[in-house]
Amino acid sequence: MPYVALLRIHLTFPDSASLKGKRKELSSVKAQMHGRLGLAVAEVDHQDTWQRSELAGALVSGSLPTLERAVDGVGRWLDGRYPEGVRLESTVVSFEDVGA
Repeated sequence: MPYVALLRIHLTFPDSASLKGKRKELSSVKAQMHGRLGLAVAEVDHQDTWQRSELAGALVSGSLPTLERAVDGVGRWLDGRYPEGVRLESTVVSFEDVGA
């Protein structure tokens, strides 16, 4: 049975002095999360704020334990990159749970 993890990622950029600087950092983070962790990700809030961002992401797997390990990996990677500036919320559901 397929499962999906929906992630809400809150980031802060305390050293960012401009919107351009934040966007450069954010672009790198999104590319690395997609390339290294397989996360489909998009910025969904605070687009015009220098020091904050909210991302939405999704991971899919046919195995619940595999998906849970992947979500944990995203959390560890973000904590390593932003030790004081990240909050991760996640919800894991089966396709059956959402009526798909």
